[in-house]
Amino acid sequence: MPWYNGDYPPSYKNQPKYLREKAVEIANEILKENGDESIAIATGLKQARQYFEDHPQEREDTN
Repeated sequence: MPWYNGDYPPSYKNQPKYLREKAVEIANEILKENGDESIAIATGLKQARQYFEDHPQEREDTN
C-alpha cells in the first residue's frame, strides 16, 4: 500500500517531518519495484537518513 498526504508507516511517526517525507518518497519507489512493505519501510528510512547526512542544507528542523 503506497503512502501519501500524511499517511505514513507508524514507525515513521516520531521522525522529523522532512525526514519522514523523504522516507515515504523513497519507500513508495521501493514498494513499486519490490512490493515488500517491510523492506520498503526500513530501506526508505535508512536511505532518507543517509540523504540528509549527505545534504544537510536541505534539512528543515520542523516536526
